[in-house]
Amino acid sequence: MSNRRIATIPGDGIGVDVTTAAVEVIDAAVPGIEWTEFDWSCENYLRTGAMMPADGPRQLAGFDAIFLGAVGFPGVPDHISLWGLLIPLRRAFGQYVNLRPVRLLPGTASALRDRTADDLDILIVRENSEGEYSEIGGTHNPGRPDEFVLQESVFTRVGCERIMRYAFERATERGGRLCSATKSNGLIHSMPYWDDIFDRIATEYPGVATRRMHVDALAAEIVLHPDRLDVIVGSNLFGDILSDLAAAVTGGLGLAPSGNINPDRSVPSMFEAVHGSAPDIAGQGIANPVAQILAGAMMLEHLGEHAAAAAADRAVCEILAEGRIRTPDLGGTSTTEELGTAIAERAAELARVATP
Repeated sequence: MSNRRIATIPGDGIGVDVTTAAVEVIDAAVPGIEWTEFDWSCENYLRTGAMMPADGPRQLAGFDAIFLGAVGFPGVPDHISLWGLLIPLRRAFGQYVNLRPVRLLPGTASALRDRTADDLDILIVRENSEGEYSEIGGTHNPGRPDEFVLQESVFTRVGCERIMRYAFERATERGGRLCSATKSNGLIHSMPYWDDIFDRIATEYPGVATRRMHVDALAAEIVLHPDRLDVIVGSNLFGDILSDLAAAVTGGLGLAPSGNINPDRSVPSMFEAVHGSAPDIAGQGIANPVAQILAGAMMLEHLGEHAAAAAADRAVCEILAEGRIRTPDLGGTSTTEELGTAIAERAAELARVATP
Protein backbone atom coordinates (compact mmCIF):
# COMPACT_ATOMS: atom_id res chain seq x y z
CA MET A 1 0.00 0.00 0.00
CA SER A 2 1.32 3.41 -0.97
CA ASN A 3 1.00 6.59 1.07
CA ARG A 4 2.05 8.83 -1.79
CA ARG A 5 0.35 12.19 -2.32
CA ILE A 6 -0.02 13.10 -5.98
CA ALA A 7 -1.50 16.23 -7.51
CA THR A 8 -3.44 15.79 -10.73
CA ILE A 9 -4.05 18.57 -13.25
CA PRO A 10 -6.26 16.93 -15.92
CA GLY A 11 -6.21 20.06 -18.09
CA ASP A 12 -8.30 20.39 -21.22
CA GLY A 13 -9.85 18.28 -23.95
CA ILE A 14 -8.74 14.67 -24.00
CA GLY A 15 -6.41 15.40 -21.09
CA VAL A 16 -9.35 14.83 -18.75
CA ASP A 17 -10.27 11.45 -20.28
CA VAL A 18 -6.77 10.02 -20.46
CA THR A 19 -5.89 11.20 -16.96
CA THR A 20 -8.97 9.46 -15.57
CA ALA A 21 -7.95 6.23 -17.31
CA ALA A 22 -4.34 6.51 -16.15
CA VAL A 23 -5.33 7.13 -12.52
CA GLU A 24 -7.43 3.95 -12.66
CA VAL A 25 -4.39 1.98 -13.83
CA ILE A 26 -2.08 3.48 -11.21
CA ASP A 27 -4.58 2.74 -8.43
CA ALA A 28 -4.83 -0.83 -9.67
CA ALA A 29 -1.06 -1.25 -9.63
CA VAL A 30 -0.51 0.36 -6.21
CA PRO A 31 -3.55 1.07 -4.03
CA GLY A 32 -3.48 3.75 -1.39
CA ILE A 33 -2.35 6.82 -3.33
CA GLU A 34 -3.93 10.08 -2.17
CA TRP A 35 -4.96 12.12 -5.21
CA THR A 36 -5.75 15.84 -5.18
CA GLU A 37 -7.17 17.38 -8.33
CA PHE A 38 -6.58 20.95 -9.51
CA ASP A 39 -8.80 22.41 -12.23
CA TRP A 40 -6.08 24.58 -13.77
CA SER A 41 -6.69 24.73 -17.50
CA CYS A 42 -7.47 26.93 -20.47
CA GLU A 43 -11.10 26.93 -19.39
CA ASN A 44 -9.92 28.23 -16.04
CA TYR A 45 -8.01 30.94 -17.94
CA LEU A 46 -11.16 32.00 -19.77
CA ARG A 47 -13.00 32.22 -16.45
CA THR A 48 -10.34 33.88 -14.32
CA GLY A 49 -7.68 35.32 -16.65
CA ALA A 50 -5.01 32.91 -15.37
CA MET A 51 -4.07 29.31 -16.14
CA MET A 52 -3.35 28.77 -12.44
CA PRO A 53 -3.30 30.96 -9.32
CA ALA A 54 -0.24 33.08 -8.63
CA ASP A 55 0.64 30.77 -5.73
CA GLY A 56 0.15 27.62 -7.82
CA PRO A 57 3.69 26.29 -7.29
CA ARG A 58 3.36 26.81 -3.55
CA GLN A 59 0.14 24.78 -3.52
CA LEU A 60 1.90 21.90 -5.28
CA ALA A 61 5.19 21.97 -3.37
CA GLY A 62 4.12 19.47 -0.72
CA PHE A 63 3.13 16.70 -3.13
CA ASP A 64 5.30 13.75 -4.07
CA ALA A 65 4.60 14.23 -7.79
CA ILE A 66 2.41 16.08 -10.27
CA PHE A 67 0.38 14.21 -12.88
CA LEU A 68 -0.47 16.55 -15.74
CA GLY A 69 -3.01 16.04 -18.50
CA ALA A 70 -2.89 17.89 -21.80
CA VAL A 71 -3.61 21.61 -21.95
CA GLY A 72 -4.91 23.61 -24.88
CA PHE A 73 -8.29 24.99 -25.87
CA PRO A 74 -9.70 26.86 -28.91
CA GLY A 75 -9.57 30.59 -28.31
CA VAL A 76 -6.57 30.45 -25.96
CA PRO A 77 -3.23 30.96 -27.78
CA ASP A 78 -0.73 28.19 -27.19
CA HIS A 79 1.85 30.55 -25.74
CA ILE A 80 -0.67 31.53 -23.07
CA SER A 81 -1.35 27.95 -22.01
CA LEU A 82 2.32 26.98 -22.13
CA TRP A 83 3.77 29.99 -20.33
CA GLY A 84 0.86 30.16 -17.91
CA LEU A 85 1.14 26.65 -16.53
CA LEU A 86 3.62 24.13 -17.87
CA ILE A 87 6.81 26.18 -18.14
CA PRO A 88 6.32 28.02 -14.82
CA LEU A 89 5.91 24.68 -13.02
CA ARG A 90 8.96 23.18 -14.72
CA ARG A 91 11.07 26.13 -13.63
CA ALA A 92 9.59 26.59 -10.15
CA PHE A 93 10.54 23.01 -9.29
CA GLY A 94 13.86 22.87 -11.12
CA GLN A 95 12.64 20.14 -13.47
CA TYR A 96 15.56 20.58 -15.81
CA VAL A 97 15.32 17.09 -17.31
CA ASN A 98 12.61 16.32 -19.82
CA LEU A 99 12.85 12.58 -20.26
CA ARG A 100 11.11 11.08 -23.28
CA PRO A 101 11.45 7.33 -23.88
CA VAL A 102 10.45 6.32 -27.39
CA ARG A 103 9.91 2.66 -28.23
CA LEU A 104 7.87 0.46 -30.52
CA LEU A 105 5.27 -1.20 -28.28
CA PRO A 106 4.00 -4.76 -28.81
CA GLY A 107 1.07 -5.04 -31.18
CA THR A 108 1.72 -1.65 -32.78
CA ALA A 109 3.27 -0.83 -36.12
CA SER A 110 5.98 1.65 -36.91
CA ALA A 111 5.53 4.21 -39.65
CA LEU A 112 8.82 2.84 -40.94
CA ARG A 113 8.70 -0.25 -43.10
CA ASP A 114 10.09 -3.49 -41.63
CA ARG A 115 11.30 -1.93 -38.36
CA THR A 116 11.01 -3.95 -35.14
CA ALA A 117 11.08 -3.17 -31.43
CA ASP A 118 14.81 -3.89 -31.42
CA ASP A 119 15.32 -1.08 -33.94
CA LEU A 120 13.15 1.48 -32.16
CA ASP A 121 14.11 2.00 -28.53
CA ILE A 122 15.47 5.52 -28.02
CA LEU A 123 15.73 7.64 -24.89
CA ILE A 124 15.65 11.39 -25.53
CA VAL A 125 17.04 13.61 -22.79
CA ARG A 126 15.88 17.17 -23.39
CA GLU A 127 17.14 20.21 -21.52
CA ASN A 128 14.00 21.59 -19.95
CA SER A 129 14.68 24.95 -18.31
CA GLU A 130 16.66 27.25 -20.60
CA GLY A 131 18.03 27.18 -24.16
CA GLU A 132 15.75 28.48 -26.87
CA TYR A 133 12.69 28.67 -24.56
CA SER A 134 13.61 32.04 -23.10
CA GLU A 135 11.50 35.04 -22.18
CA ILE A 136 14.30 37.42 -23.15
CA GLY A 137 13.45 39.47 -26.22
CA GLY A 138 10.59 41.49 -27.56
CA THR A 139 8.99 43.37 -30.43
CA HIS A 140 10.55 46.64 -31.52
CA ASN A 141 9.17 49.45 -33.69
CA PRO A 142 5.72 47.81 -33.78
CA GLY A 143 3.61 48.72 -36.77
CA ARG A 144 6.44 50.39 -38.63
CA PRO A 145 8.14 49.13 -41.81
CA ASP A 146 11.28 48.46 -39.77
CA GLU A 147 9.43 46.41 -37.14
CA PHE A 148 11.45 43.48 -35.81
CA VAL A 149 11.50 40.95 -32.98
CA LEU A 150 14.34 39.55 -30.91
CA GLN A 151 14.18 36.11 -29.31
CA GLU A 152 17.22 35.31 -27.19
CA SER A 153 18.48 31.83 -26.29
CA VAL A 154 20.15 31.17 -22.96
CA PHE A 155 22.80 28.48 -22.52
CA THR A 156 24.49 28.46 -19.12
CA ARG A 157 27.43 26.32 -18.14
CA VAL A 158 25.56 24.78 -15.23
CA GLY A 159 22.50 24.11 -17.39
CA CYS A 160 24.48 22.39 -20.14
CA GLU A 161 26.68 20.42 -17.77
CA ARG A 162 23.90 19.00 -15.63
CA ILE A 163 21.70 17.84 -18.52
CA MET A 164 24.67 16.27 -20.28
CA ARG A 165 25.84 14.46 -17.15
CA TYR A 166 22.32 13.14 -16.68
CA ALA A 167 22.33 11.89 -20.28
CA PHE A 168 25.75 10.26 -19.86
CA GLU A 169 24.52 8.47 -16.72
CA ARG A 170 21.49 7.13 -18.56
CA ALA A 171 23.65 6.05 -21.49
CA THR A 172 25.92 4.22 -19.06
CA GLU A 173 22.88 2.33 -17.71
CA ARG A 174 21.72 1.42 -21.21
CA GLY A 175 23.79 0.52 -24.24
CA GLY A 176 26.68 2.92 -23.70
CA ARG A 177 25.88 5.13 -26.70
CA LEU A 178 25.05 8.83 -26.60
CA CYS A 179 24.37 11.25 -29.46
CA SER A 180 24.31 15.02 -28.98
CA ALA A 181 22.00 17.13 -31.14
CA THR A 182 23.75 20.28 -32.31
CA LYS A 183 23.67 22.89 -35.07
CA SER A 184 27.09 24.44 -34.68
CA ASN A 185 27.40 25.12 -38.39
CA GLY A 186 24.55 27.62 -38.22
CA LEU A 187 24.22 28.88 -34.64
CA ILE A 188 27.61 30.49 -34.22
CA HIS A 189 27.64 31.04 -30.45
CA SER A 190 25.26 28.71 -28.62
CA MET A 191 25.96 25.42 -30.34
CA PRO A 192 29.77 25.55 -30.42
CA TYR A 193 29.50 26.29 -26.68
CA TRP A 194 27.19 23.26 -26.27
CA ASP A 195 29.61 21.10 -28.28
CA ASP A 196 32.63 22.14 -26.24
CA ILE A 197 30.92 21.25 -22.98
CA PHE A 198 29.71 17.93 -24.40
CA ASP A 199 33.21 16.99 -25.54
CA ARG A 200 34.68 17.91 -22.17
CA ILE A 201 32.16 15.90 -20.17
CA ALA A 202 32.62 12.95 -22.52
CA THR A 203 36.16 12.56 -21.13
CA GLU A 204 34.59 11.74 -17.75
CA TYR A 205 32.70 8.77 -19.29
CA PRO A 206 35.23 6.74 -21.31
CA GLY A 207 32.80 3.81 -21.46
CA VAL A 208 30.22 5.76 -23.46
CA ALA A 209 30.57 5.99 -27.23
CA THR A 210 29.62 9.50 -28.34
CA ARG A 211 28.49 11.18 -31.52
CA ARG A 212 27.68 14.77 -32.40
CA MET A 213 25.13 15.26 -35.17
CA HIS A 214 23.56 18.37 -36.62
CA VAL A 215 19.91 18.29 -35.69
CA ASP A 216 18.70 18.12 -39.30
CA ALA A 217 20.94 15.13 -40.02
CA LEU A 218 19.85 13.56 -36.74
CA ALA A 219 16.20 13.91 -37.72
CA ALA A 220 17.00 12.00 -40.90
CA GLU A 221 18.90 9.40 -38.88
CA ILE A 222 15.82 8.75 -36.71
CA VAL A 223 13.87 7.96 -39.87
CA LEU A 224 16.54 6.12 -41.86
CA HIS A 225 18.65 4.38 -39.21
CA PRO A 226 16.93 4.45 -35.80
CA ASP A 227 18.78 1.29 -34.80
CA ARG A 228 22.00 3.31 -34.66
CA LEU A 229 20.62 5.51 -31.87
CA ASP A 230 20.19 4.81 -28.17
CA VAL A 231 20.30 7.95 -25.98
CA ILE A 232 20.01 11.44 -27.47
CA VAL A 233 20.69 14.66 -25.56
CA GLY A 234 19.48 17.95 -26.94
CA SER A 235 18.62 21.52 -26.09
CA ASN A 236 15.09 22.56 -25.21
CA LEU A 237 13.98 23.17 -28.79
CA PHE A 238 15.90 20.37 -30.47
CA GLY A 239 14.83 17.81 -27.88
CA ASP A 240 11.20 18.85 -28.25
CA ILE A 241 11.18 18.48 -32.02
CA LEU A 242 13.18 15.26 -32.16
CA SER A 243 11.05 13.53 -29.54
CA ASP A 244 7.83 14.29 -31.41
CA LEU A 245 9.40 13.00 -34.62
CA ALA A 246 10.60 9.84 -32.91
CA ALA A 247 7.18 9.28 -31.34
CA ALA A 248 5.50 9.61 -34.73
CA VAL A 249 7.93 7.09 -36.17
CA THR A 250 7.05 4.56 -33.47
CA GLY A 251 3.30 4.77 -33.93
CA GLY A 252 2.06 8.19 -32.87
CA LEU A 253 1.97 10.67 -30.02
CA GLY A 254 -0.78 8.67 -28.33
CA LEU A 255 1.87 6.18 -27.24
CA ALA A 256 4.59 8.56 -26.01
CA PRO A 257 5.05 9.49 -22.32
CA SER A 258 7.38 12.02 -20.74
CA GLY A 259 8.68 13.16 -17.39
CA ASN A 260 9.74 16.60 -16.20
CA ILE A 261 12.26 15.58 -13.61
CA ASN A 262 14.19 17.20 -10.81
CA PRO A 263 16.85 14.55 -10.19
CA ASP A 264 17.57 15.56 -6.60
CA ARG A 265 13.92 14.78 -5.64
CA SER A 266 13.71 17.67 -3.19
CA VAL A 267 10.59 18.96 -4.93
CA PRO A 268 7.91 17.23 -7.02
CA SER A 269 8.60 16.10 -10.56
CA MET A 270 5.82 16.20 -13.14
CA PHE A 271 4.71 13.52 -15.60
CA GLU A 272 2.60 13.89 -18.74
CA ALA A 273 1.86 12.49 -22.16
CA VAL A 274 3.67 14.08 -25.09
CA HIS A 275 0.44 14.65 -27.04
CA GLY A 276 -1.77 17.70 -26.82
CA SER A 277 -5.41 18.19 -25.89
CA ALA A 278 -6.74 17.23 -29.37
CA PRO A 279 -9.79 19.53 -29.47
CA ASP A 280 -11.01 17.77 -32.60
CA ILE A 281 -11.82 14.59 -30.67
CA ALA A 282 -12.35 16.04 -27.19
CA GLY A 283 -15.43 14.73 -25.43
CA GLN A 284 -15.86 11.76 -27.74
CA GLY A 285 -14.29 9.21 -25.39
CA ILE A 286 -12.03 7.76 -28.08
CA ALA A 287 -8.62 9.18 -27.12
CA ASN A 288 -5.78 6.72 -26.62
CA PRO A 289 -4.80 6.71 -22.91
CA VAL A 290 -1.58 4.69 -23.36
CA ALA A 291 0.80 7.66 -23.33
CA GLN A 292 -0.71 8.98 -20.09
CA ILE A 293 -0.66 5.51 -18.53
CA LEU A 294 3.01 5.07 -19.43
CA ALA A 295 3.70 8.52 -17.99
CA GLY A 296 2.10 7.19 -14.82
CA ALA A 297 4.42 4.19 -14.90
CA MET A 298 7.37 6.58 -15.23
CA MET A 299 6.05 8.48 -12.22
CA LEU A 300 5.78 5.31 -10.14
CA GLU A 301 9.33 4.33 -11.10
CA HIS A 302 10.58 7.79 -10.11
CA LEU A 303 8.82 7.45 -6.74
CA GLY A 304 10.47 4.10 -6.04
CA GLU A 305 7.31 2.05 -6.66
CA HIS A 306 9.27 -0.28 -8.93
CA ALA A 307 6.95 -3.32 -8.85
CA ALA A 308 3.87 -1.18 -9.52
CA ALA A 309 5.63 0.65 -12.36
CA ALA A 310 6.61 -2.66 -13.94
CA ALA A 311 3.05 -3.97 -13.57
CA ALA A 312 1.54 -0.92 -15.28
CA ASP A 313 4.09 -0.98 -18.10
CA ARG A 314 3.73 -4.70 -18.68
CA ALA A 315 -0.07 -4.44 -18.61
CA VAL A 316 0.06 -1.90 -21.43
CA CYS A 317 2.33 -4.16 -23.47
CA GLU A 318 0.21 -7.28 -22.93
CA ILE A 319 -3.14 -5.65 -23.75
CA LEU A 320 -1.73 -4.03 -26.88
CA ALA A 321 -0.11 -7.29 -27.95
CA GLU A 322 -3.41 -9.14 -27.63
CA GLY A 323 -5.01 -6.63 -29.99
CA ARG A 324 -8.60 -7.12 -28.85
CA ILE A 325 -9.09 -3.70 -27.29
CA ARG A 326 -7.81 -0.76 -29.30
CA THR A 327 -8.80 2.86 -29.69
CA PRO A 328 -9.48 4.20 -33.21
CA ASP A 329 -5.97 5.61 -33.66
CA LEU A 330 -4.69 2.04 -33.30
CA GLY A 331 -7.18 0.66 -35.79
CA GLY A 332 -9.85 -0.43 -33.30
CA THR A 333 -13.24 0.73 -32.09
CA SER A 334 -12.75 0.71 -28.31
CA THR A 335 -13.28 3.72 -26.08
CA THR A 336 -10.76 5.41 -23.82
CA GLU A 337 -12.53 3.91 -20.82
CA GLU A 338 -12.57 0.38 -22.26
CA LEU A 339 -8.85 0.38 -23.01
CA GLY A 340 -8.01 2.00 -19.67
CA THR A 341 -10.10 -0.50 -17.71
CA ALA A 342 -8.57 -3.48 -19.53
CA ILE A 343 -5.07 -2.24 -18.74
CA ALA A 344 -6.04 -1.52 -15.11
CA GLU A 345 -7.43 -5.03 -14.62
CA ARG A 346 -4.29 -6.57 -16.08
CA ALA A 347 -2.06 -4.30 -13.95
CA ALA A 348 -3.92 -5.41 -10.83
CA GLU A 349 -3.35 -9.08 -11.73
CA LEU A 350 0.34 -8.51 -12.38
CA ALA A 351 0.74 -6.51 -9.16
CA ARG A 352 -0.85 -9.33 -7.14
CA VAL A 353 1.56 -11.85 -8.64
CA ALA A 354 4.53 -9.58 -7.91
CA THR A 355 3.54 -9.02 -4.27
CA PRO A 356 5.42 -11.46 -1.99
